[in-house]
Amino acid sequence: MTTLERIKKLSKERGWSLQTLAEKSGLGKNSIYRWDVKTPSTNSLQKVADILHVSVDYLLGHEDPRNGKKTVELSDEDNYYTFDGKPVSKEDMDLFKRLMRGK
Repeated sequence: MTTLERIKKLSKERGWSLQTLAEKSGLGKNSIYRWDVKTPSTNSLQKVADILHVSVDYLLGHEDPRNGKKTVELSDEDNYYTFDGKPVSKEDMDLFKRLMRGK
């Protein structure tokens, strides 16, 4: 995933367009769109990272936003999930997935 793709994803999760994110960051309205062909300055990346509450390293793809904790995709059936040392049942996992999807 590129820096721009990561920024788009985080922005979309917050319900913002890239223009909205740029404005909140104090950047030009369309400046983030140009980052697919132009390398952003460190200062601009820091402004965006601050608004998105992640590190510049995360935007660049060097770290996980949760300080190195493993990311697990809930739809991945090859994982074994536990909570408080006890296995999470298939029924509970299905319920959790439905809740996360808002269904």
